[in-house]
Amino acid sequence: MMKSERREKDKLVGVGERWRLQDAKARFSEVVRRAREHGPQRVTLHGKDAVVIVSAESYDRGRERHTGRRLVEALAASPLANIMLERPFVTGPVRDVEV
Repeated sequence: MMKSERREKDKLVGVGERWRLQDAKARFSEVVRRAREHGPQRVTLHGKDAVVIVSAESYDRGRERHTGRRLVEALAASPLANIMLERPFVTGPVRDVEV
């Protein structure tokens, strides 16, 4: 690889959202700062996405969405909330399994 090509390649590392692992380790403070200010930063390992570094606020927002609380609230507020549903118990053959 020629010097000019290498310099051009080095300029692209860390720009935007993707970092090579060795660059992310060497410039971890910058990766964290960019995750907080500009959004998720992807770190690659052997040229493939390995992890994504996100701000704590972004992570917490994402976790909040998946609690199921909103679904329970929506069903409780539904006009069909008072309908009783029959939950049949299904039985099937049982067999012994050796582990």
